[in-house]
Amino acid sequence: MRRAPLWFSLGTSTNNVRSRYDMNTPLTKYGAELLKEELHQLKTKERRIVIDAIAEARSHGDLSENAEYDAAKERQAFVEGRIAELEGKLSSAQIIDPSTLDAEGRVVFGSTVDLEDLESGQKVTYQIVGEDEADLRVLKVSVTSPIARALIGKYAGDVVDVKAPSGTREYEILEVRYI
Repeated sequence: MRRAPLWFSLGTSTNNVRSRYDMNTPLTKYGAELLKEELHQLKTKERRIVIDAIAEARSHGDLSENAEYDAAKERQAFVEGRIAELEGKLSSAQIIDPSTLDAEGRVVFGSTVDLEDLESGQKVTYQIVGEDEADLRVLKVSVTSPIARALIGKYAGDVVDVKAPSGTREYEILEVRYI
């Protein structure tokens, strides 16, 4: 039996007591590009805007009662913190291109899964992605979400029980794609 890489089964462990950057953070290729774009924006534009705002506020004199200065310093702390966070995530990221996966029809990180709710008959399609790129509005669910944890490792034709806050739902996996 072949052993799957860590990211194939990521999200199925309930004993996840590691620090945020101890292990590789899975990201789709698209998700990594989005984080890189945000990092570039923060370093090239936002940082400059904050520096200019601090300089402007300093020019007003007394810093002890200067609300503009305090606000600019707070914004600077946020921007620098986000830069450090993004650099940490990207440096520890395991970037996965879903189109190159060959998981033999199994649901894995990065796969796109067509489901049917067995109670309502409603069909839905989700892509399983990293926590930073999850967005339910565009049907991208985090690998740590209840639905992704229930789907990981399953195949088309399998029925899964998803324990969600609204109760347990049964879904049939119609198709697994790597796009």
